[in-house]
Formats: sequence, C-alpha cells, structure tokens
Amino acid sequence: MAAPMEVALVSDAAGPLCNCSVWELHSGSALPGYRGGNSGPRGLALLGGEHLLGAQLGKSYINVWELQRKDQLQQKIICPGPVTCLTASPNGLYILAGVAESIYLWEVSNGNLLAILNRHYQDLTCLCFTDDSSHFLSGAKDCLALVWNLYSVLQAEPSQIPDPRHVWSRHSLPITDLCCGFGGPLARAATASLDQTAKLWEVSSGDLLLSVLFDVGIMAVTLDLSEYHMFCGGMDGSIFQVDLCAWPVQRDRTFQTERENGKIFKGHRNQVTCLSVSTDGSLLLSGSHDETVRLWDIQSKQCLKTVNHKGPVTNAFIVLAPANMFNPEGKPSVPLPKFSKHLHGTQSSDEQGSEGVTLRLGLHQQDFGESYLEKAEKMYSQMYSTREKNLVGDQEHLTIQVSELEEEVSTLRKINKNLFDFSARIITKPAK
Repeated sequence: MAAPMEVALVSDAAGPLCNCSVWELHSGSALPGYRGGNSGPRGLALLGGEHLLGAQLGKSYINVWELQRKDQLQQKIICPGPVTCLTASPNGLYILAGVAESIYLWEVSNGNLLAILNRHYQDLTCLCFTDDSSHFLSGAKDCLALVWNLYSVLQAEPSQIPDPRHVWSRHSLPITDLCCGFGGPLARAATASLDQTAKLWEVSSGDLLLSVLFDVGIMAVTLDLSEYHMFCGGMDGSIFQVDLCAWPVQRDRTFQTERENGKIFKGHRNQVTCLSVSTDGSLLLSGSHDETVRLWDIQSKQCLKTVNHKGPVTNAFIVLAPANMFNPEGKPSVPLPKFSKHLHGTQSSDEQGSEGVTLRLGLHQQDFGESYLEKAEKMYSQMYSTREKNLVGDQEHLTIQVSELEEEVSTLRKINKNLFDFSARIITKPAK
C-alpha cells in the first residue's frame, strides 16, 4: 500500500486563473488547481475530505468545490456579509464562518444555520476546531480569544447567546492567528497578536502556559505535531522557532534575536501570513505578502523551494491528500444541501424549509366542530379586542423608539471601530 501523499494548498489575493493551487510537498510537482474567484485570509478549508471551501475575498459568499471537480464551482453559500475567516470541523459535520464580529455555525447534513454567536466586539480574524471537533476557538481584533464548547452552543435556545468556556484576554492588540494541537479538550492552543507576543494555553483549564515576546508583531503561528516547537511568523518576514521543552521552564520569555539567531528562518521580504508543518515535522511551509510561498527544512533552516504568486499569499497549509482529490470518477458520499441564511427555528427559516416532510397528528379530528376551549379562546379575544386596539398606538411609538436606538447603537459601533483601528495603526507603526 502506497504511503499517503502530502500536498500544499495555496491561495493568493490575485488569483486571475486559479483560486487554489495544489502541489505535491516532497517532489514539488504541480497538480491541477481549483478555479473561480479568490479566497481571503484564513478563508480556505477542507470539508470532510470531499469538498473544498473558499471564502470569497471581500464578498458575502463561500465558494464550494467537489475535490475531484477542480474546473468549476458546485455551490455558493450566501452569507449576510463579507467572510473574514472560515473553518470546518475535522469530522465534517459543521462549518464556522466569521462575519464582522459574529460567528455563524452551520450543520453540513441539512444546511441549517444553528447559531449566531455575538460575543466579540470587533471583526473576527481566525477560527479553528480541536482535533476531535468538541471545541472551537475564535480570535478577533478586540484582542480576545474565546474557547467554545460545541455541545453547549448546540444545546442553547435560539433566543440565548451561550457563554464561551474560556475568555483569554492577555493580548493587548488584535489577535492575528491561532492554532490548536492534538488532544481534544486536553489540547494546547497557541495565539499570535500584533502586540509582539505569541502565547500558549491549555484548553481544558484555560491557563496560560507560556508567553513569548518578540521584536516585531506576530502574524502567524503553528505547532509541530509532537508540540516540541512553536513557529511564529513576523511582520518583517522572519520566522521564529520557539522550543517548548527548553530548560529552565519560564512562563514569560523574551526571544533574543541575537542570541537565538540559529532559530530564525530568513528569506521572506514582507510579513508572513501563514505557516504549516509537515506530518513528520521535517518541513515548514510559509506564505507571505511578498507574493511567495517557501518550503523550509526545519533542521537546517534552509529554503528548499520557492513558488512565486501574482499577489499576496492569503492561505497556505499542508494536508494529507484525500482520495477524492485524484479520482476524477469519484463523488461525495452525500451531496451538500442548500445552506440557510436564517437562524434555524425562526419563522423565516421555517418558511424556507417548508419543502421538507411534515408530520401532522390528529387529522381524524379535523372535521369536528369547535371544542369548548376553542370557543372560550374566541370569546376571550372578542372581549379584549377593544383594549388591544388602544394599545396599537403605543406599540407603534415604541417601535419607532427602538429603531432610533438601534441606529444610534450602530453609529456608536462604527465610531468605536474607527477609533480602535486608528489606535492600532498608531501603536503598531514602525519607528523611523
């Protein structure tokens, strides 16, 4: 039996001919890519080994390809706004998308929108699941990283917003990237930020295990499979290797660039946007705004391959190639449904889903006259109809007041966002 093939999936912001390019990791041979549109940062994901998802850059929809049909899009998932980040659960059952400051959760089997989570105060920047799909993490420009229990989110009532399991608020500037290791709820997670730090956390307890301070803002972070090393991509194009098993153990460390020069990958001329490590831990894949993707030997820190692109690289990661990717005759086991734009359980979603099977009980009683309770209800409504008419005017006035308050809240949100972005630009502006 042949060993599984590792491939690199790469997208850039230009993409005139190809949305996502594919090439074999060890031989470097190019494979047929996926056409149609361009995917935004943190906006490319595999779904169940049968579909590829790509959040269209600056648009309000997600492109969907069947893995074996690379020449054309099969579907578009319409979203209420531009998608800033995207991920799919490893078990292939759920899709997460960040739209402004909200997280949208869909169920793949029926296309229902199960939850809209509004616990962030600024736009989402990154999302990821644990390897067992039991938890997911979200990072945003509000400097917060949240840990969510998927089952708690699914069990919550539609009218309630569930609380995250943990709120990590140790960063002082926007979160740029996050990744999760192996171990399900016992895994460790890494976060990167413009505040020039990368932090390592324990998902189960929410404790901070390690904080590393660098000389530049960190734009990307990843862990190797053994979790011996953490790799951090900087705004200046450098990639830093942090030893997680270094002695003595310190929770707060400073990466000394002069002293640890042998642990820096140098080659990119602009900020590093994405990082990924091969399964055996020997190769590191990096993408950058300098319009190149580089493959590095981790042991020697030498660049083995450079692939030029037509625009800034938005996504680059290594995966074990699913069987359907190379089987032109293959088909998904179950076709994707039409994904809903409305929250499941609301009136609008019920109306859209009316084409499903409906089970109605008690049909043999429908030809009988009104029951006593029905007559009593009818009499009650007639008695209080006059009082309800008098309340209509008050309700209309209340509706106008609510709409005015909503407009004021929306205006304040925009002002707050503009002030936050201005402050972040001033703080992160490099000194001349």
